[in-house]
Amino acid sequence: MRYELMRPSQIRQAIAEKWPAILPLGVLEYHGEHLPVGMDTLAVVKAVELLENEMPLIILPPFYYGAASYAVALAEGSGTIHVDSSELLPFAKGLFRSLLRIGFRNIHFFIHHQTENFAAGMPTDLAFKLAARQAIMEFLEKERGEGWWGNNNMADYYARQSAGDDPFNWIQGHPLMTPGIIAQYPFDHAGEGETSLMMALCPETVEMKLHDPKAWYTRSATKASKELGDKGVRMILEAMRKALQRRAS
Repeated sequence: MRYELMRPSQIRQAIAEKWPAILPLGVLEYHGEHLPVGMDTLAVVKAVELLENEMPLIILPPFYYGAASYAVALAEGSGTIHVDSSELLPFAKGLFRSLLRIGFRNIHFFIHHQTENFAAGMPTDLAFKLAARQAIMEFLEKERGEGWWGNNNMADYYARQSAGDDPFNWIQGHPLMTPGIIAQYPFDHAGEGETSLMMALCPETVEMKLHDPKAWYTRSATKASKELGDKGVRMILEAMRKALQRRAS
C-alpha cells in the first residue's frame, strides 16, 4: 500500500501487524541513450510493487535524489542529478526519526546504485545507513534515557538480539541485487543486465533504436532480453522476501 494514500487507521493497523515499510532509494543518472535516467530507482520501485502482490507492506514515496556522481557523464545534457551525501544525511536522519516516532519498527530501504560492494558502501547508501543508526540511537536515548543499554533491565540484550529482537534492526538497508544474484546475473551500467531488467520491469522506458555503442558500458546492451530480465526479477524478489522474512521473525 502506498503510504501517501493510507488513512491513519490503516497506518495504525500496519504498525500493529509489523508490516514492512519500504523506501525505494536511488538516483537520477545517465544510463545511455536507450534507458531512462531513473533506471536505478525504477528497478526498485517496480520490484517492490510486484512484491506487494504477495504480502502486506507499505511503499514509502521513492527517493530519487541520491549522490549519482558525475563519474559516468557530465551533467550538461545527460540528465544526471547529483546531491552530495553530506546533504543526504540530514534528510535521511529526519525521515527515519519521523518514521520511528510514528511507530514503525520494520523499516527497510532498497537501493540499486553502486551496490556491487554493498558491505563497503558508497556515498548514497552510506549516508542512509549512518542516518539510520543516528536516528535509532537518538530515539532510544530520548525514549529510554541516557545509560539505557547499561541498565540492568538490558541484561538479556544479547539473548534478545540473537532471537531477532534488536532495536538496531528497526531500520535496515539492502542492495536490490545481492552478491548471490550478481554471481548469476550481469551487473553493469546500462548494459545487458540493466537493460534486460528494464525490459522486464518497465518496458515502456526502453528504446533500443536509440542505443549508442560508442560508450563501452552500453555495448553489451544489444544482448539484452526480457527473458534475462525476468530471471533477474525472480532472483531479486526471492532475495527481498528473505530479507523481509528475517526481520519479521
